[in-house]
Amino acid sequence: MIGLLFGKLIPERVQNSLVVCNGVCVMIIGIAGAVSKMLVINDGAFDTQKSMLLTLSMVLGTIVGSAIDLEKGLEKFGNWLRSKSKSDNDKGFTDAFITTSCTVCIGAMAILGALNDILYGDISILLLKSLLDLITVCALTCALGKGCIFSAVSVFLFQGVVSAIAWFIKPIMTDLALTDISFVGSVLIFVVGLNLIRDKKISVVNMLPSIVFAVGFSFIPALN
Repeated sequence: MIGLLFGKLIPERVQNSLVVCNGVCVMIIGIAGAVSKMLVINDGAFDTQKSMLLTLSMVLGTIVGSAIDLEKGLEKFGNWLRSKSKSDNDKGFTDAFITTSCTVCIGAMAILGALNDILYGDISILLLKSLLDLITVCALTCALGKGCIFSAVSVFLFQGVVSAIAWFIKPIMTDLALTDISFVGSVLIFVVGLNLIRDKKISVVNMLPSIVFAVGFSFIPALN
């Protein structure tokens, strides 16, 4: 709501620049998260790991997500929210909702925060994520409109589902699985940032099942 209020006071050219700025920041965060898991030092030289895990997770996850068309489902949900919030005249509502939902839900902190809360009783990641989301959603709302505000619904549903699942997978969840979730999630975050700075969009939502495959592949030593 703060972003919506101040957005009216910001010229359109500044709003456009703000979207690109946010996109660049999100891309850097995604790159940093992915590189920190992928690069290792062997005998004083840089080496890479988890390349096969990333490729298989992304390819299989995208196939599944595209087959069931997750993006279309989220778009319908966004249109429903637009109708219920009396925002039919806001043509950018659904795009703003989807973009912001992806930004605040896909990241490693959203998943690891919910898992750490259930698995270890540690809410520190969720608290930090709440602060970062405050800044991110405020900035995006200034530039994209009030559709961003309704990403709160996505966060509630997404992190709620992750928390519920954590109760069942607690006996088998390992530190390596958490690392691989963070790794693939960071790559998806990079794609979200890429979408913010260019007109041609990549369907990040249809790539979401990649995270599930990353958990499964974490139990295969040859891929780690």
